[in-house]
Amino acid sequence: MHAAVIAATGLFTPAERVTNAELVEAFNAYVELFNTRNAGEIASGSVQALAPSSVEFIEKASGIKSRYVMNRSGVVDPEVMHPLIPERSNDELSIMAEIGVAAAKDAIARWGKDASQIDAVVCAASNMQRAYPAMAVEIQQALGIEGFGFDMNVACSSATFGIKTAADYIATGSARAVLVVNPEITSGHLNFCDRDSHFIFGDVATAVIVERADDTTGGWDILGTRLKTVFSNNIRNNFGFLNRTAPGSEGAVDKLFVQEGRKVFREVVPMVSEMIVAHAADLGIDPTALKRLWLHQANINMNDLIGRRVLGRDPTPQENVIILDEFANTSSAGSIIAFHRASDDFASGETGLICSFGAGYSAGTVFVRRR
Repeated sequence: MHAAVIAATGLFTPAERVTNAELVEAFNAYVELFNTRNAGEIASGSVQALAPSSVEFIEKASGIKSRYVMNRSGVVDPEVMHPLIPERSNDELSIMAEIGVAAAKDAIARWGKDASQIDAVVCAASNMQRAYPAMAVEIQQALGIEGFGFDMNVACSSATFGIKTAADYIATGSARAVLVVNPEITSGHLNFCDRDSHFIFGDVATAVIVERADDTTGGWDILGTRLKTVFSNNIRNNFGFLNRTAPGSEGAVDKLFVQEGRKVFREVVPMVSEMIVAHAADLGIDPTALKRLWLHQANINMNDLIGRRVLGRDPTPQENVIILDEFANTSSAGSIIAFHRASDDFASGETGLICSFGAGYSAGTVFVRRR
């Protein structure tokens, strides 16, 4: 069996950004249009009037202040309320592969080796823009990588599930270096007309190179990985290839992201906290001595509570990294952004935790130690 390390990470950030104030302005304009156009039905009670949103509500509920998006013009247009991303021809690099390649190139540059030394590509994300051919194979071709690639979807836990898969390939000798790419265009599955969720997501792409420990002196030793899934309907997206076979399903809101937020909070926080503590114990790690937590970036209140339960105290901003104020929820990429942006200050031997959690329910823990 061979030990695995995280050798490098990469990040792609879209050029366009939407602040909470801009998002609220567009949403409230949409609400006014909706209520005006449906005034008769609202008066009769057959249609419920929509309520406006506010910056204060968003920040209190989530801690989010802005998000990056692949297209802002449609998102902030009250007559559109979704990103406008033109379809590309089959001969062009798809947009999901494009941002995945950008993040991968950043990681490869930091790695300092040639892409030809990568043996496999895993595209792990919450949504795939098509069923096949796999996005991973398209990314593999664009980077000139031989070997194999495949797509993986475990919602917001996709990145840690991908790292676990890569580490297993390294351990068994199936590969010496694996590229895990997380292209997340989550604005595409977000219902911007829903007050309770229109602010949640942002777009980004991250990449992680997992390498055989014998092949490098740098990076991060992967001390242990653990995955868990428990079925729940509390976070769901019913969009899929069978939608067209169900008469009358067109436009149904459950074909976009939907969640029961309070239930998710009550059920996921204890599940993840207990999983982290138990995994640390099995590895002989004192969780209260971890230098840093790089948690999934869904909600600041969830992260604060998980941090307190794991560390046994109120975590400092340096111990429990928050990037969702700038990026919003970027699904599987969130914990990797946090790790990518807040890990350079670690000394050799210091340990931290990359952790994701989300729909499924799913959760993944990756304990790492600076080499």
